[in-house]
Amino acid sequence: MDKPSPFDAVGNWLSARDWTDAGLHLAAALAILVGAFLLSKLMRVALDRLRGRLTVSAPAIYMVEQIGGYLILLVGALIAVSTLGVDLASLAIFGGAVGVGLGLGLQGIVKEFVSGLVLIFDPAIQVGDYIEVDDSVRGEIVEIGPRATRLRTNDDLNVVIPNSSLIQNRVTNWTYNTTSRRMHVPFSVAEESDIARVRDVVLAAATALPFTLANDDVHKNQVWLTDFSGGKLDFDLVVWPAPESSRHPRAMHAAYTWAIYRSLVEAGIRAADPRMDIRLTESETSKAVTARPHPSSRPTENDAASAVYDDADRSRRLRESEPRKRDRPAAG
Repeated sequence: MDKPSPFDAVGNWLSARDWTDAGLHLAAALAILVGAFLLSKLMRVALDRLRGRLTVSAPAIYMVEQIGGYLILLVGALIAVSTLGVDLASLAIFGGAVGVGLGLGLQGIVKEFVSGLVLIFDPAIQVGDYIEVDDSVRGEIVEIGPRATRLRTNDDLNVVIPNSSLIQNRVTNWTYNTTSRRMHVPFSVAEESDIARVRDVVLAAATALPFTLANDDVHKNQVWLTDFSGGKLDFDLVVWPAPESSRHPRAMHAAYTWAIYRSLVEAGIRAADPRMDIRLTESETSKAVTARPHPSSRPTENDAASAVYDDADRSRRLRESEPRKRDRPAAG
């Protein structure tokens, strides 16, 4: 007796199927998948809005939102497969073999997904934190997705970083502590300057900025002399700004630099600018001419100081609108 060919076997299996019943099962499986997707979406939207109102519990709510969404989709997929009449026990054995092959080919995607789960449970990095990655990218964590984490910079740019980069590389969390952080602003003056007067003038200018905290037992605003070589004196203004200002380090640094420069100019303290000596020889005589810049004494507004508050207000409004932004249907 001749053995049937593979094509005959497939034909016999297809002819033996009750396609009306199979169609019903397929429609039910698709309905389950769509229902799981919609349920996951509704849960995410509801928790997003709740997270926008409850600042203290926001990290825990985001964790439930992400993990719950994945579980709903996974359970829905398993129920849909079971509805098709597939034995889940045999599928597990087959899936193990296929999983090894997929794992080798999709190990990059799996790596990012697992890294995203680690970040969700990691208390050191949470949604809403202002971080810096490898001294190059700074921004607020807006979303930790299955493949990448999205940061929003102070220039309103959205930067997508693979999840594994936040685990493998150095990350500075500027807002890990709810209290203030100390900031160093270097500056230099001419070597003959009175260091006591320099200290008083610069401290007065720094404390006049509204986001500088007042001195207490823990936080002291100071001026440090760090070096005195090369015809100049090098100082560090050491200040403790308000905690919310830590989200805007560049604007804050620029604001202090502006205030230092204006205070030194108004006090008549010369900055450590480079000099150029030009010697003109006439009949065995010499005359030294010193060329220096002449800074303008015209009072101007410290734009960087205003930018600290403007950026903080804009970031707050963007943070509040972020959950609702994803709910709006795409235009067109």
